[in-house]
Amino acid sequence: MSDETQDVPESGSGEQLAEPLRRAIGERYLTYALSTIMHRALPDARDGLKPVHRRILYAMRELKLTGTSRFRKSSKISGDVMGNYHPHGDAAIYDAMARLAQDFNVRYPLVDGQGNFGNIDGDNPAASRYTEARLTAVAEAMMEGLTEDAVDFRDNYDGTLTEPVVLPASFPNLLANGSSGIAVGMATNIAPHNIVELVNACLHLIKTPGADDDTLLKYVPGPDFPTGGVLVESPENIAKAYRTGRGSFRLRAKWEVEDLGRGTWQIVVTEIPYQVQKSKLVERIAELIQTKKIPILADIRDESADDIRMVLEPRSKNVDPELLMGMLFRNSDLEIKFSLNMNVLIDGLTPKVCSLKEVLRAFLDHRREVLERRSQHRLEKIDHRLEVLEGLVTAFLNLDRVIDIIRYDDDPKAALLAEDWSKKRARCRDEKDYVSPLSEGDDGELTEVQVEAILNMRLRSLRRLEEMELLRERDALMEERAGLEDLLATPDLQWARIADELKATKKTFGKDYARGHRLTVIEAAAEAEEVPLEAMIEREPVTVVCSRMGWIRAMKGHIDLSAQDKLKFKDGDEGRFAFHAETTDKLLIFGSNGRFYTLLASNLPGGRGMGEPVRLMVDLPNESEIVAMRIHRPGERLIVASTAGDGFIVPEDEVLAQTRSGKQVLNVKDGVKALLVKPVTGDHVAVVGENRKVLVFPLEELPEMTRGKGVRLQKYKDGGLSDLTTLVLEMGLSWHDPAGRTRTETELSEWLGKRAGTGRMAPRGFPRDNTFT
Repeated sequence: MSDETQDVPESGSGEQLAEPLRRAIGERYLTYALSTIMHRALPDARDGLKPVHRRILYAMRELKLTGTSRFRKSSKISGDVMGNYHPHGDAAIYDAMARLAQDFNVRYPLVDGQGNFGNIDGDNPAASRYTEARLTAVAEAMMEGLTEDAVDFRDNYDGTLTEPVVLPASFPNLLANGSSGIAVGMATNIAPHNIVELVNACLHLIKTPGADDDTLLKYVPGPDFPTGGVLVESPENIAKAYRTGRGSFRLRAKWEVEDLGRGTWQIVVTEIPYQVQKSKLVERIAELIQTKKIPILADIRDESADDIRMVLEPRSKNVDPELLMGMLFRNSDLEIKFSLNMNVLIDGLTPKVCSLKEVLRAFLDHRREVLERRSQHRLEKIDHRLEVLEGLVTAFLNLDRVIDIIRYDDDPKAALLAEDWSKKRARCRDEKDYVSPLSEGDDGELTEVQVEAILNMRLRSLRRLEEMELLRERDALMEERAGLEDLLATPDLQWARIADELKATKKTFGKDYARGHRLTVIEAAAEAEEVPLEAMIEREPVTVVCSRMGWIRAMKGHIDLSAQDKLKFKDGDEGRFAFHAETTDKLLIFGSNGRFYTLLASNLPGGRGMGEPVRLMVDLPNESEIVAMRIHRPGERLIVASTAGDGFIVPEDEVLAQTRSGKQVLNVKDGVKALLVKPVTGDHVAVVGENRKVLVFPLEELPEMTRGKGVRLQKYKDGGLSDLTTLVLEMGLSWHDPAGRTRTETELSEWLGKRAGTGRMAPRGFPRDNTFT
């Protein structure tokens, strides 16, 4: 971009401000990028939340939607969030809230939903006016201490309210529930984990601050997904992922073999990988069955209710279940790779890809700051209460004077503030002098706070029992205050208190909590071996029949090919290709467009009807015709040639196509078409043109290629190539005469020449259709 400038008028003045266009756009895009990174896409390492989730939880807390309260309409919640804290679309807010209630997406749901909040099949939640919600116990633990100055607050978007910058978070929610997001130039994807394992790792890190990531993996062996499954990644890769903050985990469905009796069985899938929609998974497996990509699988049924139950029926009871599941793992989402990218905001400001230790360290440092702030807040509250208690005790010790002032003085507050209480001591009922330790060393005057408390006392409080209660409360607060001062002054005591809080959290959300136990099993599993398709197909003889119009079928058994006239075809159609094959064979189809297509004999329609069009099985254009059809013979070589007389040799293994669209081998254009494909069986090539001239040349003069136009086989003045064959020169050239007899010409010196020659007229008795066979 050039350094062109824009003239930007200053508001309120007629002056012009010139600014380079590059800098103007760069600064504005940088502002947008930072906003996306910090306020939308990346979670905070301290509480593991993005702003929208934090605002949803805080708004629900302000609505007093605790875990024991009644439910409120989701529309009310999303409306309050949008109006007070998050000025974006209510649909986006509701979607974010609904996800927090989905136990198949969130390991420890933060919202308790009532109604249709979506399901694992991928169905969307009902409209917000139809659903209700409240906070869960986990969400309440996330906000414990908000009223105790545990975190900073900031103004909301219009300055009318305040919202927390971060939540206190009594457990490492970033790892417990995971997170994902895409920012500008960076992204994050963090897997869910088990709270008990995370707390154990935190306790070890408190005890041993210098512990490395490999040591922490003894406590956090891997992710714990809400949908369960089986983690089959190697320990080395898991350790590397947590050490670097980047990596991937192989996650498989959990399955078991169910015995049906009499030697029959079926496979039941009870858990599927994380974030895989069950309905799409069933559709994919059904497609594999329909296209016969997994021939040993007969059917799939979804019998799921509240739990997952997908039934897979094998085609035969002799099938190996491990082999069947291995095929499904490779071809469907029964096995996925979860990519880990622990890119988070450190202290809410700096994006960084963190290791497991760095994330836990950020959480523990946050918990220490929360503890210090809550302790300091409590200390201030205690000091305020002790000040009040001192005034109340003074009033009790000088009760008659206090009553006299309140009863007869026009301004009792001013009188109480002006009175000197240091020399006026009341007698206790046991007639012993009592001196409050709170009054020692003071100047004998009451503060405004103390006076207000005295004036607000009720008459029923003027009894000896109340005085004793005040003294007990004072003593308890003095003891608590001393403990808090020691806590704030001693880091070891702080970490011990944090450890106690974490142990309490572990007990609350441990094995006795719903789904508190580990859901994802970690097992060692090797890569599923690639099994040849032929190994899964029962080998049976078939007869492949294809009509001139391209309708193909496979008839059971090897029928008599001489009885083709007895086969039925559609009106106006007739047989063209018929040969014996087996269900394990692959068929090669060569089109006039120069492309090879591959079909499996086991996938061909049965022979009871007329078959199906080849064009429905492969993407053969309507303007292209089928030139040849043959059984694939691994290791052999083929000669391909066009109508223009160009051709080359191609290894047969190189023409196999993996997709419906086929594989381009012979390049043709400008009206030229692919004419033939023949197997290489000799040491010489014989070609005949439409002009009936025959040329025989050594096979070694033809190049071997995988794709191209080829080289000139025979030179023509008019017309083009008619047919081609390969032969052993010593055995001569054979053909069928019009009477059906085989004739052989052994003396071929007259037609022998170099490639691209014109050749000589065909021998006497050569077929009029200019073909060798």
